[in-house]
Amino acid sequence: MASNFIDYVKFFGRSGAGGAGSVHFRREKHVPKGGPDGGDGGRGGHISLKGNSQLWTLLHLKFRKHVRAQAGGAGSGQNSFGADGDDITLEVPIGTIARDAETGEKLMEILEDGHTQILLKGGRGGQGNTHYKTATNQTPSYAQPGEDAIEKAIILELKLLADVGLVGFPNAGKSTLLSAISAAKPEIADYPFTTLTPNLGVVDYRDGKSFVMADIPGIIEGAAEGKGLGTRFLRHIERNSILLFMVPADADDIKTQYLILLKELEKHNPQLLDKQRILAISKSDLLDEELQTEISAELTEVPHLYISSWESKGLVELKDRIWKFLN
Repeated sequence: MASNFIDYVKFFGRSGAGGAGSVHFRREKHVPKGGPDGGDGGRGGHISLKGNSQLWTLLHLKFRKHVRAQAGGAGSGQNSFGADGDDITLEVPIGTIARDAETGEKLMEILEDGHTQILLKGGRGGQGNTHYKTATNQTPSYAQPGEDAIEKAIILELKLLADVGLVGFPNAGKSTLLSAISAAKPEIADYPFTTLTPNLGVVDYRDGKSFVMADIPGIIEGAAEGKGLGTRFLRHIERNSILLFMVPADADDIKTQYLILLKELEKHNPQLLDKQRILAISKSDLLDEELQTEISAELTEVPHLYISSWESKGLVELKDRIWKFLN
């Protein structure tokens, strides 16, 4: 099934060129030698980005390969200004970054609902010949052309804004947890890489409070070098306040898996290790108290807890701990 989640689009953008100034002279009955009255050209249309909190994907821009704003109109006689070109405003999800496709330079970042920034500025309109009249040149026969349009290949990247990011190997139970504590319905199956795109869920807490949790596709050893799904979705973790690591209870070595996950995040972005971290040992219904004690003895330096999404075990404690970190 094709996913509606698109977090990367590329398009060619061109703002509107400025309209040319007019070369025109006043011509009326009984005014044989009217002076210059050429009007200014209109401004070219801008291309802007606007944050929309109701959007969560760049799907609506996926097939829009060219975005061209309207050019400004030319000036005319009687000091008439040319019309400004129509602006184009692209609505994007909160957390969208715009980059120059050729250089990779970050151009802007949209972080608030309704926040609007000009991505490609329209050209200024040229001045008409009325501006060039002087004491020694009463009939200037020239005007200023409008500014050229700005053309650029643009990349839009989406980094999801969530309070908690789920980090783990494929089949660690991340999607099952998200479906158990939120209304999100990610695809769940007993094979690796069931989740191919991030899923967001709003987790209800006490007294009408809530927080947002993001289920990121599974990471494998070597992801930072491009193995598995590589680093494509790791950027979504960068905006999370808390990283919830998930390792299943039936893993060969829980501590080793946790350290591998940490290492992959460090390779991708060392600053990720500065975030609050919790280790949740999932599928803990497979463990008895004796095994839990043995595992905890190996994880003395790691904040951890045991959960079972199927039996709703430890989920209240998990939400309490997350809320404590968030506040």
